[in-house]
Amino acid sequence: MRKRSVLIAAIAAVGALGALGMPAAAQPDDVTPYIVGGHDATEEYSFMVSLQQQGRHGCGGSLIKPDWVVTAAHCVQGGGQFSVRVGSNDHTSGGEEANVTNVQTHPSGDIAVLQLDRQLQATPIKIAADSGPAGTATRIIGWGQTCAQPGCGPAPQYLQELDTQIVDDSGCTGIDGQGEICTDNPNGNSGACYGDSGGPQIKGTPGNWELIGATSRSGNGDSTCATGPSIYTDVVAYADWINQNTGG
Repeated sequence: MRKRSVLIAAIAAVGALGALGMPAAAQPDDVTPYIVGGHDATEEYSFMVSLQQQGRHGCGGSLIKPDWVVTAAHCVQGGGQFSVRVGSNDHTSGGEEANVTNVQTHPSGDIAVLQLDRQLQATPIKIAADSGPAGTATRIIGWGQTCAQPGCGPAPQYLQELDTQIVDDSGCTGIDGQGEICTDNPNGNSGACYGDSGGPQIKGTPGNWELIGATSRSGNGDSTCATGPSIYTDVVAYADWINQNTGG
């Protein structure tokens, strides 16, 4: 069982094949790729973040404090001005909006914290005390592609969710078991896809969710989504770093 800790091992390079942010070749008229094999969200997630540039969804994130968001580092590596929409199941409207004023990325892990220009009213999600062993039931949520091939179709306007579970680290290629989580692809064809990067992996029950992961990349290096398990940054393992960079 993973425990809250300071990481010792370095995380695999976040630029590895299979990162689930915007495809590198995406053009302004292309559509960001969602969760493959999921369905419309069954509840409102107050902590759910759409990380945007120029009003366009690029990655997911989680509100962990009224003015702080956690996401994947590769979502912000390109720089530029970022904004967020928080607490809406529709990434184009509703919820609350804010601008990102400060970006802190981990030196080796695929994780970043973003400070907002104001405190939001939305209820943040608590970081779990442990992420759990193989077999732990989890849920992933996001606006990533719902078709598996890169750039194969438009991103959903409405938030998607998929129930998953943690699997043994041996199921994922190039994983750092100290700081990453290997998560299954239900039925062999469901999982995170382009546009889901940075979004939450949660455990618990409706109304009592806890954050354990942030969507990072495929677990088999395949650019086609959901052909194998996916890798999630273990947010619990970075809890101390997060606290140090968000004011405790």
